[in-house]
Amino acid sequence: QLQLVESGGGLVQPGGSLRLSCAASGFSLDSYNIGWFRQAPGKEREGVSCVSSTDGSTYYADSVKGRFTISRDNAKNTVYLQMNSLKPEDTAVYHCAAGGYTVQAMCVKPELYYGMDYWGKGTLVTVSS
Repeated sequence: QLQLVESGGGLVQPGGSLRLSCAASGFSLDSYNIGWFRQAPGKEREGVSCVSSTDGSTYYADSVKGRFTISRDNAKNTVYLQMNSLKPEDTAVYHCAAGGYTVQAMCVKPELYYGMDYWGKGTLVTVSS
């Protein structure tokens, strides 16, 4: 079965850290650019961070720059999102997606979401004291 599966979400206090994983099964991630997206209750889905399959270039939303780090381990067929200094406003369901768009385009253009090749079902991150 071709799918992306996210893990690593949970409840964390403000200022804490989490590492999310996005694992692919049935296909190889190294052929795709990968993005992390989040959707908070009542809000639109937004691009958080994206990484290239070719040159390793990355994109980060302004709201997470300096706090989040995206990385990929092609040998493990997994992409990670290290999240530090978490804030209550980071609370959301986090999804990963694989697509053929450029890194910046896939992260900043919601109209491209429907064209992604694969989406995961998401993992919930709750930042609260």
